[in-house]
Amino acid sequence: MSRGAAATGSLRTALSYCVQQVRSYDYHNYLCLLHLPPAMRKAAFTFRAFNVETAKAMDVVSDPRKGLMRLLWWKDVVDKVCAGKKVEHPVALALSSVLSEHKVSKHWLKRSLEARINDGNRDEDAIPENVPELERYAEDTQSTILYMTLQAGGIQSTVADHAASHIGKASGLLLLLKALPHHVSKQGKIPYIPASVAEECGLLAREGGRTEVRMGDALPDAVFKVASVAEAHLQKARELATSVPAEAVPVLLPAVPAQVLLDSLRRREFNVFDSRLSSGVHGISPLWYQLKLNWHAWRNKY
Repeated sequence: MSRGAAATGSLRTALSYCVQQVRSYDYHNYLCLLHLPPAMRKAAFTFRAFNVETAKAMDVVSDPRKGLMRLLWWKDVVDKVCAGKKVEHPVALALSSVLSEHKVSKHWLKRSLEARINDGNRDEDAIPENVPELERYAEDTQSTILYMTLQAGGIQSTVADHAASHIGKASGLLLLLKALPHHVSKQGKIPYIPASVAEECGLLAREGGRTEVRMGDALPDAVFKVASVAEAHLQKARELATSVPAEAVPVLLPAVPAQVLLDSLRRREFNVFDSRLSSGVHGISPLWYQLKLNWHAWRNKY
């Protein structure tokens, strides 16, 4: 086998790995990406797979230090990939190929990773001070994926970027809320309800210099307040819809799963511990989710 054929085979394997990772760990977005033009899917699946790898880093280990080491390893990988160096990891190989083919700002990759590293570096007793802090984290980890996908598709639109910012923030906030039971079971505490919201709901405890969010009957009220911020972002994104270029709409389809999750939270009265939120896709049947997504895609709406 020639060197060129081997490289092609290796890249094909890497891309297949990326698709499988997204399908396994980010199914709601996997279905969104299938509505992208074929020319954009390679980049989109690669960026989503990168997000899966870095998002999992802290969740698949019992010792947070090991998760942080994994994130720092990814930081080194990104630096090498951006410098044109080869790294033998499927997502790294796919990233190298995408960055060589498209004009994508490497700043977004680094910003996303830095956000996760900073989050992993937080003192175990630290919680976000306010909602804007949580919004910044959501934008850095979710909106950046949409920014890069738009760039890879050659879509230059300030309006589309603004819509992507709002959709990413909404998605990030809602996913953090959905993941609260996982973090509580793993860490024994509630990490992503901002102190300002917790205090307003009577859930904030300050003892011996420590601040933590307590479990309590008012937790659904706190979840509602954060979810309401996400809903406002979705509304702002949709207010921009008439000015968003048609070719950008498929990239912005993640607004649909965000709305589905928001609606499911509302039906469960914002009780994130209701097990029905974890059934199907964001609390609804996979078939019903696909019908909603297909309807929006067919109408070219997000």
